[in-house]
Amino acid sequence: MSGLLFQGVEGVVDRTAEHYACRSLVPQSLESIADGDALHEECGVVAIHGHAEAAHEAYLGLYALQHRGQESAGIATADGQRLSNIKGMGLVSEIFTDDVLQKLPGHMAIGHTRYSTTGDSALLNAQPIRVDSVKGLIAIAHNGNLVNLGNLRAKLEAEGAYFQTTSDSEIIVQLIAHSKATTLVDAIADSLSQVDGAFSIVMMTRDRIFAARDPRGFRPLSIGRIRKPGQKDITYVASETCAFDLLRAEYVRDVEPGELVMISEDGITSRQYATGLPQSSCIFENVYFARPDSRVFGRWVQESRDQMGRHLARESGVPADVIVPVPDSGVTAALGFAEESGIPFRLGLIRNHYVGRTFIEPEQRVRDFGVRLKLNPVRNILAGKRVVLIDDSIIRGTTSRKIVRMVRGAGATEVHLRISCPPTISPCFYGVDTPSKKELIAANQSIEEIRKFIEADSLAYLSLDGLLKSCGDHDHNKFCTACYTGNYPTAWVDVDEILPANPGS
Repeated sequence: MSGLLFQGVEGVVDRTAEHYACRSLVPQSLESIADGDALHEECGVVAIHGHAEAAHEAYLGLYALQHRGQESAGIATADGQRLSNIKGMGLVSEIFTDDVLQKLPGHMAIGHTRYSTTGDSALLNAQPIRVDSVKGLIAIAHNGNLVNLGNLRAKLEAEGAYFQTTSDSEIIVQLIAHSKATTLVDAIADSLSQVDGAFSIVMMTRDRIFAARDPRGFRPLSIGRIRKPGQKDITYVASETCAFDLLRAEYVRDVEPGELVMISEDGITSRQYATGLPQSSCIFENVYFARPDSRVFGRWVQESRDQMGRHLARESGVPADVIVPVPDSGVTAALGFAEESGIPFRLGLIRNHYVGRTFIEPEQRVRDFGVRLKLNPVRNILAGKRVVLIDDSIIRGTTSRKIVRMVRGAGATEVHLRISCPPTISPCFYGVDTPSKKELIAANQSIEEIRKFIEADSLAYLSLDGLLKSCGDHDHNKFCTACYTGNYPTAWVDVDEILPANPGS
């Protein structure tokens, strides 16, 4: 347990953020090697109120949300008197053994699993972040990214705020601490109204849990419960509804954009702290981030991805012998494509799900080693066949090229790549780890140039109109598509695009 950070844990001396001010030394990650061309979500959050073993429930919830971040994880618990917090680098199952969970008593908990976008990938930025302020002890777990971070941080530091971390999530807690509002609920509402960008957050004091979404509803956040006849319900909050399935809780509803929910011994209360901004939910949740068995933004992800495949088949069908998904994110769209086109679906690429987080590379580097370690072609399915490969996106293009080469090397006579979303031409500033515009292949090359680079016989993307229809875009469910259009819903200037000042002017 030497690599964990303890705060407020009974019988354990606090190890504060100052002990971890340098970047943690984490072994080389397979995800970074084999999925280097994939986009990554920032994190997942979970909260539990009214369960005698809340820490264990948070552990299970985070386990279900592990796909949203594999860098660090943390759980904070409260029992009405104490607020304890333990976090560490690595996977949820690596950090939270039975011995560690036993150090987190309480009937309330919040949890977080992280993939960094803003701030170092160091232990000091792992969440939940626990701050002792004039408003009392507060722990926060945040999914998203704030875009007015710099101005707010400078303002708070001028007012005497001391920051433990370089994470933007701490900004919200510091705003609460410095708010002139007289009640905690008003202070939270006041702080949330000052930040701009994407945030789905859970917060906890010694006796209450709060949950909120930003006014545009960028990131998902849902409420679930377990009914206890004759007793108070157990209440859950999670980034995705798949966490409720593991916890055997029923889905109740989504936290609304601009809504602040409070959960206490008296039940659930709610207030709308912001209104009037158009909804801009992240469409990439439906394309890639969320698990297919989750319901996000009021729609089942599986249904959206199936429709993406069907629209893709209508828009860019091609004579072929077999439809093959790039696992796992391409599977559902490939099923839809196959059913719509009438071409057989086959699992022509098999993913190794049991590869550890670290590996030993062979002394003589094998070409495309990382991809081959995770994917292996089924030669009897691919040999002599015209293959349509279905994937969710192309970012830099390097991984796509390796996969196309792999399929062709297994004997495919033709390889046609179909992508179940439009070309990604702009970076995301709302909690997605997107490369800069100069690294996005679709921002700098035509579709034909990309096709030549990845060495496919043909390449086609799903249209934006087809994507929106697939995801149920309508008056009550609008999406942010900035990564495909470059039109951002918030005010933003890409500093990489600003020309340097002319010293002679």
